[in-house]
Amino acid sequence: MATTIPRAPARARRGWAMPKEASIVLVLLGIAVVFELLGWSLRGQSFLFNPQRLLIIILQVSITGLLAIGVTQVIITGGIDLSSGSVVALSAMVAASLAQSSDYARAVFPALTDLPAVVPILAGLLVGALAGVINGALTAYAGIPAFIATLGMMVTARGLARFYTHGQPISMLTEQYTWIGSGANPVFIFILIALIFHVALRYTRYGKYTYAIGGNLQAARVSGIDVGRHLVLVYTLAGLLSGLGGIITSARAASGQAGMGLSYELDAIAAAVIGGTSLSGGLGTIGGTVIGTLILGVMISGFTFLGVDAYIQDIVKGVIIVAAVVADQYRRR
Repeated sequence: MATTIPRAPARARRGWAMPKEASIVLVLLGIAVVFELLGWSLRGQSFLFNPQRLLIIILQVSITGLLAIGVTQVIITGGIDLSSGSVVALSAMVAASLAQSSDYARAVFPALTDLPAVVPILAGLLVGALAGVINGALTAYAGIPAFIATLGMMVTARGLARFYTHGQPISMLTEQYTWIGSGANPVFIFILIALIFHVALRYTRYGKYTYAIGGNLQAARVSGIDVGRHLVLVYTLAGLLSGLGGIITSARAASGQAGMGLSYELDAIAAAVIGGTSLSGGLGTIGGTVIGTLILGVMISGFTFLGVDAYIQDIVKGVIIVAAVVADQYRRR
C-alpha cells in the first residue's frame, strides 16, 4: 500500500520572501542615513532630526505624489502619461480664475468673484478629468500610442494654460480657497488619496482589471474585460488627480501661473519607477510609489541641505531613474 507523503505548504517550500515595499523602504532609510552622516561631517548638523525639514520634504512631494499615484495606475496598464504636469498648470489657472476675490479690480471674470470654494475646485477637477478622458480615448479607441497621445496633451494643455490669460498670473484668491493648500493640508490629502487607491488596486475589481490589462492585454479581452472603457477610466482618474494637484498648487501659492507643474510629470514617473512599478506593465503598488516619492523628496532636500548644485541634482536623479529601470528589467528576467 503506497504511503502518501504530505507536501509542505507552498510558503514553506519557497521560503520567506521580503515584500517589495520593504526593500524600497531599506533604500529610503539608507539614503537618509547617508545624508545624516554627510550632514554631520560637512555641515556639523543633523539632516534627519529636524522636524521642520521633514515637514518641508513631505509638503514638497505631496503634489508630485498625487500625480505619481495616477501615473502608477496608467503604467500598470502598460501605458504612460506625459501630460500630468501641464494638466496641473491648466487646472490651476482655471480654478484660480474662479477663486478670485471681489477686492481685486482686474479679476479674470469680474462677475464670478467670491464664489464658494467648491466651484473652483469642481472646475479644476473637471479640467483634469476631461484631459484624462481625451488621453484615454485616443489611446484606447483611436489606437494612438500612449506616449504620443499624452505628449500631445502635454503641449496642448501647457499652451492653453498660457493662452487662458495670455501668460498673466492670476492673483488675489479667496481665503476659503487658499486654505486647501495651507499648513499640512496637502499632506493629509495625499495620504487619503494614497489609501483610497491602495485599497482600490488591491481589493476591488478595478484593480484586478488594471493589472490584467497590463499583464496580458489579449488575455484580458478574451476574459471579458472591456479594455477600452477601463483604459479611459484609468486615464480619467490620472487626469483627475492632476487636476487636484493643480488646485492644491494654486491654493498653496495663492495664485495661478501658467508655469506651474513644469517637469512634474517626469518626477511622477520617476517616483513610480523607483517605487517598483514596471514600465512593461502589470506590476506596481501604490505603497511602493509613495515610498519612491519620499525617496525623491529626501534626495532633493538632502542635496539642497549639502549645497549641491541644482544641475548635479538633475544628473543624479537621471542616473537613479535609469538604475531603477535596469533593476526592473533584471527582476523581470
